[in-house]
Amino acid sequence: MSASSKPSSFSVASSTGSYDVIVAQGIFTETLNRVEEAHILADEFFRTAFETSPATPIFIEATEQAKSLDRTPQLIEHLRASGANRSTHLVAIGGGVLQDISAFIASVYMRGLSWSYDPTTVLAMVDSCIGGKSSINVGPYKNLIGTFHPPKVILLDPNHAKTLPRDQFASGLIEAAKICYCRGPEPFSAYLDHAPSIAMSIDALEGVILESLHAKKWFIEIDEFDKKERLLLNFGHTFGHAIEGASQYAIPHGIAVGLGILCALNFQRQRGIDFTTAPRVAQLEAHLHQMVHALPNLREHLQTLSLDEVLERIGSDKKHTTTHYTLILVAPAGEVILERIPKSAATDTQLQQSIHTMIQSIERAVA
Repeated sequence: MSASSKPSSFSVASSTGSYDVIVAQGIFTETLNRVEEAHILADEFFRTAFETSPATPIFIEATEQAKSLDRTPQLIEHLRASGANRSTHLVAIGGGVLQDISAFIASVYMRGLSWSYDPTTVLAMVDSCIGGKSSINVGPYKNLIGTFHPPKVILLDPNHAKTLPRDQFASGLIEAAKICYCRGPEPFSAYLDHAPSIAMSIDALEGVILESLHAKKWFIEIDEFDKKERLLLNFGHTFGHAIEGASQYAIPHGIAVGLGILCALNFQRQRGIDFTTAPRVAQLEAHLHQMVHALPNLREHLQTLSLDEVLERIGSDKKHTTTHYTLILVAPAGEVILERIPKSAATDTQLQQSIHTMIQSIERAVA
């Protein structure tokens, strides 16, 4: 491991037992040297990294289409053909797509395999790597099915961030900002103290990763199965998933969540909420505006969005009931809350206007 990186570790409690998270620069080399006996699912990006390794991973192109239900049977058949059995340990190497696929397959293959995870994107490092949740797409419906199946250990190497495009780096920081903001004023202030930006050093990023994961740890330990407190971490996701899908995934997940948070704040303003007494709302908005512009051609992507399609996708979110939208919003004092808003033509108009206002704010910023 890098001499500049002293390993940090902590445990996360779950219903199936606790699991360890180890954060250290250079730890990925250790993974490459000790996975010979495991069955590996890895992002296609890492094919060259395994050229001198005795391991023979199953490589997966990390696209949104890859984590669909109709793709998983091929991977399961591949694992069976390669000899995977009930005692097999599965290793996942990649970002959120690989995590979703691996956690899902590990949870259902022969009624459950043990697995471990090496997250390789900032978004996976700061957020999805803990919690044990998989999300799989079915047809046009994003994240419609999934399971809770925590890994045995997470080995996290911040050095992976060195190879990421600017928008992927920013996507991760957006999710970290969201988690820390949801946890409360002090965690969000601590996050901002690291001066998060796409130009930050790996050492500084390591601090953000730990800040975000410790904030998320509280949510998943108090509400492992997404029944109450953990639902707040969907902040920005109802709007964000709709924007992401309507853009045909030209706007990646983290950037879409940032835009979704801006929409959620606009929606509250449409409903008469005034945030002038909550300065951290302004801090969050300013930070998100900086982050989302890391995506090239963001303005053009937004200009081609169909607001009708975005609204239709918002309506198909699995968290809603037949009569109410379930939205994660911000109260006047700045805290994140869950609200159930009656479905009506007036509400739909407010939803559309909140998206339109977000697009206008992006256009003004680049004008």
